[in-house]
Amino acid sequence: MMKWIVGLLVLVNIIFFSIMQWGGALLVDSSNPPVQAQLHADKIKLIDLHAVSAAEPVSAMPVASSEVAMVSLLASTVLHEKLSCVDWGDFSAVDVLRAEKALAALKLGDKVKQRMVEYPSGFWIYIPPLKSRAEVDKKIAQLKVRGVQDYFVIQEAGVWQHAISLGVFKSEDLAKKYLAKLQTQGVRSALLGERASKLKYTALHINDLEPARYAEILALQKEYPDTEIKNVACH
Repeated sequence: MMKWIVGLLVLVNIIFFSIMQWGGALLVDSSNPPVQAQLHADKIKLIDLHAVSAAEPVSAMPVASSEVAMVSLLASTVLHEKLSCVDWGDFSAVDVLRAEKALAALKLGDKVKQRMVEYPSGFWIYIPPLKSRAEVDKKIAQLKVRGVQDYFVIQEAGVWQHAISLGVFKSEDLAKKYLAKLQTQGVRSALLGERASKLKYTALHINDLEPARYAEILALQKEYPDTEIKNVACH
């Protein structure tokens, strides 16, 4: 029974397909064929292709908006990979020499320049004025034994003559951190004070850094926790 049903369905499908495929041709009256649209020969105009190509340049194929966006993104990426200029500071006299030596290993050449940064006021760590030059020399010897290499003796006549500056800082927090470090090294006579006079610090300006070099300098900066790296205009 099932075979008969399947066979009947197949036959119906064949008949239906035949009608769809050739039904239109069977219904056409051969003595009255369909009329085609007139060509209107009087309205046909021949075009000289050579004249057109000479007078009107062929326009380029339109570019998809997504492709334009991709090109813009790539161009922007290239530009950002080219230039990056930074200031790295502030350094003490000793640390700036160490940092310059570390940067020399990166072979940056004349991209690295030392410059002075000035602040209107700040804080300093100092040893109060001593009575004589002999006492100053003795104190310096003690500092060196304790590993302190960064110091400056005030020579000018006045209330601060024979004082020893151990560092200047643009913020009180940085000054306190350095004072605590000195105390762990056994320097007990150092004090923290505020300075109203202009303070100058050493910074390293680095031009035209590629992303890889920038990452290397960020890694170096971790060895100088009291310094920071800022993106600045290129000089």
